[in-house]
Amino acid sequence: MATAPTHQHAHGHVHSRRLRTQALGWTLALVVAYTVAEVVGGFLANSLALLADAGHMVSDAASLVLTLVAIRFSKKAPTPEHTYGYHRAEILAALVNGATLLAISGFIFMEAYHRLQEPHEVEGGLMLGVAAGGLLVNLAGLWLLRGSHSDDLNVHGAWLHVFTDALGSLQAMAAGALIWAYGWTWIDPVASVLIALLVIYSSWALIRQSVAVLMEGTPPHIKLGELKAALGALPDVREIHDLHVWTITSGFVSLSAHLTVNEGADANAVLKSAEQLLMERFRIRHTTIQIDRDGNCDQTHHDPH
Repeated sequence: MATAPTHQHAHGHVHSRRLRTQALGWTLALVVAYTVAEVVGGFLANSLALLADAGHMVSDAASLVLTLVAIRFSKKAPTPEHTYGYHRAEILAALVNGATLLAISGFIFMEAYHRLQEPHEVEGGLMLGVAAGGLLVNLAGLWLLRGSHSDDLNVHGAWLHVFTDALGSLQAMAAGALIWAYGWTWIDPVASVLIALLVIYSSWALIRQSVAVLMEGTPPHIKLGELKAALGALPDVREIHDLHVWTITSGFVSLSAHLTVNEGADANAVLKSAEQLLMERFRIRHTTIQIDRDGNCDQTHHDPH
């Protein structure tokens, strides 16, 4: 009976990962197929905004490939050299995705500057049509990834790529309509700069979150003072020290702590109460707790689930 919840949790995790992988695969196929169309359309329409959006779609494809590779890589079993396995591969992929977005933004800024100095003729109608197709592809990708990105930082990075590209397609559509209606060719590089600003905005949070995980920062949903107070309020617990909370990868939070208890306290009861509190109130399942009596180690417990 005691092993049933663990088995169900593991089965649910595997099923969830399979669904994420399928969604990412279909999104990748859509993005790759339309990237070619958008590159061709960008050259035919002579539109920097379309080419910028196509460049972003190339980064979408790279992001999705990197995400899929990271998910597969993270399945590898732990080794003596990597005792936590390869879960951090997903976080590294998310960081690379964010850095790639920033690099693409810099390229777009430079090209926009040159276009503003030397305006080019742009086919507004063609630009509008191609951008509309790109928007439909991005909306389809967002729908495919809708249930997978909220609890997985790596998949969230791919979702951000697709989301900002959808906004870029909207801007390219607006620019194409204005060029087609009024001949405002200067709006093309302006739209590309706005796309780049959107990319920077979306990527900064991703980079910040990835670096926080790699630096083993306290997860944002955990208030350390509140957690320490909750542990200190448990029966027979007199002091908490060496308390650490960090993230291995998205959804995989770990905790280690020393609890000093009263003389004669039931160490097993204290451990059970602490584990239940951490799981139910703070959603922490992976814990290593050491019980001390007046500074002497009484019992250490490691809960891998």
